[in-house]
Amino acid sequence: MMDEKYFWELQRTLSAEFSKYVLAHPEMDGQIPNNAQIIFRVKGKTDFNEWSERVGLAQREPGQPVIKVEIDDLAPPLQSRLINPHLIAA
Repeated sequence: MMDEKYFWELQRTLSAEFSKYVLAHPEMDGQIPNNAQIIFRVKGKTDFNEWSERVGLAQREPGQPVIKVEIDDLAPPLQSRLINPHLIAA
């Protein structure tokens, strides 16, 4: 079943994480053409992958290069960085 809201949220998350990844791995930046349309594919998420490709290609400008980013999965989000917080009633 297609959950458009979930797909858009996953798309935003993948986009943000991919930006962080490229910043941490500058050698990847040279492999991405300027103004490329990025289409994400996640292993085992067929519905999302079909949606991502359909939306990505629909948003593509004429002649715009397309890059597909295939990933296995996302790591779980990190826990809070707070150390031993205490609540104090005011």
